[in-house]
Amino acid sequence: MSRPRLLDLALFVKDIRLEHSVFALPFALLGMLLAGAHEVAAGRRAQLWPSGHELLWILVAMVAARSAAMGFNRWLDRELDARNPRTAQRPLAAQRASATAYLGLIAAGSALLLWAASRLNPLALRLAPLALVVLFGYSHTKRCTVCCHFFVGLALGIAPLAAWVGVAGARPAGLAPYALALAVLLWVGGFDILYATLDVDFDRSAGLYSLPSRWGLEPALRTARWAHAGMVLCLWLTARSGLGLGPWFTVGVAAAAGLLVYEHAIVRPDDLRRVNTAFFTLNGVVGVMLLAAALLDFWRWQP
Repeated sequence: MSRPRLLDLALFVKDIRLEHSVFALPFALLGMLLAGAHEVAAGRRAQLWPSGHELLWILVAMVAARSAAMGFNRWLDRELDARNPRTAQRPLAAQRASATAYLGLIAAGSALLLWAASRLNPLALRLAPLALVVLFGYSHTKRCTVCCHFFVGLALGIAPLAAWVGVAGARPAGLAPYALALAVLLWVGGFDILYATLDVDFDRSAGLYSLPSRWGLEPALRTARWAHAGMVLCLWLTARSGLGLGPWFTVGVAAAAGLLVYEHAIVRPDDLRRVNTAFFTLNGVVGVMLLAAALLDFWRWQP
C-alpha cells in the first residue's frame, strides 16, 4: 500500500469517529444477549452467553457496517460540508483525502459486513444487503424530510435486531427486541435533533430539512424531549420482557432517564453552548450504562 493510501486510511478512520461505535454497540450486544436468553428459554440453546465465534463476527459486522455508513455519509455530503464552516475541515471537504479512496474503503466495509454475516448464519447474510440499504439511505433523507433525524435513529436501531439474527438465525421474536430497537431509534433521533441545532443557519441557507431549521429551536427541542420520553417507555417495556432482565436493568433505565433529563436541561433555545457535552459525553454513557446494568441481571438469570 502506498503512502497516500495509508494517509487516506488514517484520515478515514479519524473522520468517521470510530470511537462513536459506543452509541450502537452496547445495544447490539444487548440484543445478542436477549436472543440468547430467548433461545435458552425455548430449549434451542444450552447457554445464554455467546460463543467466541458469535461475539467476534457480530462485533466485526457492527464496526464494518458503521464504518461503511459513516464513510458514505462523508462522501455524499462532501460538498455541503465544504460550505459549512463547522465541517469545512473534514478531510473530503478540505480535499485532504481522495474521494476515490473513500469509495474503496466504503466498499471494503460493506464487503466485510457481508463476510461477517456469512460467518454467522444464512439469514444474517440474506438480510445484510437490506441493512446496507438502510445505512446508506439515511444520508439522503435530510435533503427531503424533517424526519431525517429518525432515519438516523433507524440506522442505529436495527443493531439489536441484527445481533439477534446473528445469534438465533431467525427473525426476532416477542416484544423485547422490537421495543429495544424502537428505544434506540427514538434515542438517536432525539439527540440528532439536539446536534442539528448547531447548523440551523447553514441548513436554512442550504435548503436542508433538519427540524431545528424548519420548525425552529423550541419546537425541535420539544420533539427531542418527547422522543427521549418514548425511549424510556420502550426501555421499560424491554425490562418487562422476562428474558433475563430484572431489577438492575430497571435501575439502569431510571439512571438513563435522569441523564436525559439533565441533557435537556443544559440545552436550551437561548443557550446551545453545551450541545457537544449532551451529544458526545452523556449519550456515550447511556448505552454503556444500560449494557452494564443488563449484564448484572443476566449474570444471575436462570430460565
